[in-house]
Amino acid sequence: MMKVKRVFLIVLDSCGIGAEPDAAQFGDSDDCNTLHSITTSSYYATPNMKKIGLFNIDGIDYMDKEESPSGSFARLRERSMGKDTTIGHWEIAGIVSSEPLPTYPNGFPNEVIDELENAFGRKILCNKPYSGTQVIHDYGKEHEQTGSLIVYTSADSVLQIAAHESIVPLEKLYEYCRIARKIMQGDHCVGRIIARPFVGRFPNYERTPHRHDFSLLPPADTMLDVLQKNNLATVCVGKISDIFAARGVGRHIPIEGNEDGMNKTIALLDDDFQGLCFVNLVDFDMKYGHRRDVDGYAKAATVFDRQLGSFIDKMHSDDVLMITADHGCDPKAPGTDHTREYVPLLIYGRPIKAGINLGTRPTFADIAATVTDFFDVELMTQGKSLTDKIWDR
Repeated sequence: MMKVKRVFLIVLDSCGIGAEPDAAQFGDSDDCNTLHSITTSSYYATPNMKKIGLFNIDGIDYMDKEESPSGSFARLRERSMGKDTTIGHWEIAGIVSSEPLPTYPNGFPNEVIDELENAFGRKILCNKPYSGTQVIHDYGKEHEQTGSLIVYTSADSVLQIAAHESIVPLEKLYEYCRIARKIMQGDHCVGRIIARPFVGRFPNYERTPHRHDFSLLPPADTMLDVLQKNNLATVCVGKISDIFAARGVGRHIPIEGNEDGMNKTIALLDDDFQGLCFVNLVDFDMKYGHRRDVDGYAKAATVFDRQLGSFIDKMHSDDVLMITADHGCDPKAPGTDHTREYVPLLIYGRPIKAGINLGTRPTFADIAATVTDFFDVELMTQGKSLTDKIWDR
């Protein structure tokens, strides 16, 4: 029997592969397709993902297919009522959310703003859905003059607090976010409170890499929890720890962008551990998807694929690689929001059968069911394990 010692699960944040049947309910057109959009760029080249079977996945009919894929592959549908980072990752980790987290298309109600202002001891500016770069341009000067905090939201279930690092030191901004996290519970339990520090002088403000997410605790055990309870490693690279409010996280490895994240993930192949390495590469979403930068997204995918080649070369015989996404963010779609899309699943490694098309699966939670099955631990989830189809026992 082929043993599995380590699973490396890499989330290409926002790399959807086509509109889900209910996309219109989430404000998206039936032709939104992140992967299709970026493959139109002359900068796009992902031969390593192609080899595993990316373009053999159901619904991808606009790229040349691989004749003999080296891995197994599937298209996953999101069962949860959302199209954001928190809901997507929770479902990947085993939790299907039947109720959407609250969103605020008209800003937060007065009673929420009053409570936040009283707790912060500062007034609040904006209180609208806004682009993160535009909001500091429009309100940054007033923030510097008054010390008031810029509070805004988006189409996602988030409350974001922006502040200039010279006006509100980082630790103070993080403290405000922790206060907001305690307040935003119950009917107002937004998925994430996000610290958005920036620097510079008007009109040339720039956001810094010191963003920090303060997430809602998952409502049930995830694969991270059950792996940790069974003394298996849970190594989390990038913002995974933030997304799960550090629960079930054994080791947190911060990163500075996609390339750094992959370099650190490649380095982890030299570490001796048994369990899961869970990776999020957020640049695809944050830097390119939301900013509707097709070429930038395509370039980032090309760089990732080049690093993926190095990762594959260093894999051990008992390693399994899984590549997926958490939602879409089509850079050709109108607006700046996420898009409700299917996501890819690529599974590769010596223990994995090659060329298995798993079709279209009903939930991202199949990933959690499969990961926990590799390690023979039990997780209560609506997902179904794929190991009987792909594990070369």
